[in-house]
Amino acid sequence: MSEITTEIKDRILIITLNRPEAMNAINKALSVQLASALDELDTNDSLSVGILTGAGRGFSAGMDLKEFVDSGLPTADDRGFGGITERGSKKPLIAAVEGFALAGGLEVALSADLIVAAKGAKFGIPEVGVGLFAAAGALLRLPRVLPYSQAMKMALTGKPILAEQAYEFGLVAELTEKGEALNQAIELANTIAKNAPLGLAASKEIIREMQGRTESEFWQYQQAQVDKVFNSEDGVEGATAFAEKRAPNWRGV
Repeated sequence: MSEITTEIKDRILIITLNRPEAMNAINKALSVQLASALDELDTNDSLSVGILTGAGRGFSAGMDLKEFVDSGLPTADDRGFGGITERGSKKPLIAAVEGFALAGGLEVALSADLIVAAKGAKFGIPEVGVGLFAAAGALLRLPRVLPYSQAMKMALTGKPILAEQAYEFGLVAELTEKGEALNQAIELANTIAKNAPLGLAASKEIIREMQGRTESEFWQYQQAQVDKVFNSEDGVEGATAFAEKRAPNWRGV
């Protein structure tokens, strides 16, 4: 059985972690296959947005500890742990979380651009309880989206927070009823997919890369994207379509 499955809905690639019998624990095979799916998302011009979700009771319980003892960290080339945490997709990616996203599973979810979660889902980094620490990006990303004290509390106690708390803190972008996270993520993805591919990619890159930079660094960094996007065929098409009161025909160039 494949460790992940993929499905295309219009311009959306739905990627499902597919180890429900192991609570979608992340092993080497899953990491390699997820990296390959992200390559498909980035290189397929017919795709605009990706959704990452989990089969069964939850999103992912984290690293497959049995395999870790035998084989080490499950990484995939330069994409890192899980095939995503050190280099994610260029195109927008939404994590749809039911049940739980724990340890490395939360770090995979944090590698997406937006998280949609069902009520009652648990988010946590309990690695300190098994002799490790959250080394796949949570200690970088959690303090960016949570209050400092809450990020520190999660890291030091290992105790999870619920999706309702995560939503209040800003970690979760949209909160749904149980069983509706994927449907809501698809609705959100469809809204995103209506927009210009170059503008989406530029917006994502600038927001991610400018965290912690000065204002002068921001303007300098952004200029390359201004030159690219504002002089693109899509830039002209968008303005023309608006003036002509019609839907734009995006080409990604």
